[in-house]
Amino acid sequence: MNETIKTILQRRSIRKYSSKEINDEVLNEILKCGTYAPSGKNRQSAVIVLIEDKKTRDLISKLNAKILNSPSDPYYNAPYIIIVLADKRVNTYIEDGSCCLENMMLGAESLGLGTCWIHRAREMFETDEGKELLAKWGLDASLEGIGSLALGYKDESKNAYPRKENYIKVIE
Repeated sequence: MNETIKTILQRRSIRKYSSKEINDEVLNEILKCGTYAPSGKNRQSAVIVLIEDKKTRDLISKLNAKILNSPSDPYYNAPYIIIVLADKRVNTYIEDGSCCLENMMLGAESLGLGTCWIHRAREMFETDEGKELLAKWGLDASLEGIGSLALGYKDESKNAYPRKENYIKVIE
């Protein structure tokens, strides 16, 4: 089987991670995958933020959990978080950021790591705390949160759920 297709078919949303550190070379490869995602008119409206610092990681987790009104960690204790924001002045910013996230998910899978797409990035960065973080990181207020990824070495394996019937409709 083609390696790219194999990666696509075996990728799963991982919700249990080991604490093993990811080396910089591997992290950079995953991030690079995001930078090669398609974007409308090649505007590259997405911005990728890697959170390695434990204190910031925990703050992001708390911001996300607060939106859920939950005491649990929405990032499943993954040691790394990747946040994708995109310039909302670009009409394809949601699609651009979504493609960026997917590319990094596939890149991580191909390197033996796990990811899980975590929602509520938009809501997090609409809060005062979220806006303060954007300013602290030197990021423009025109950026809107698209999504984020829990990232780390997998501490579980999962099988695919069956695909739904009539998923594909061919018009001849």
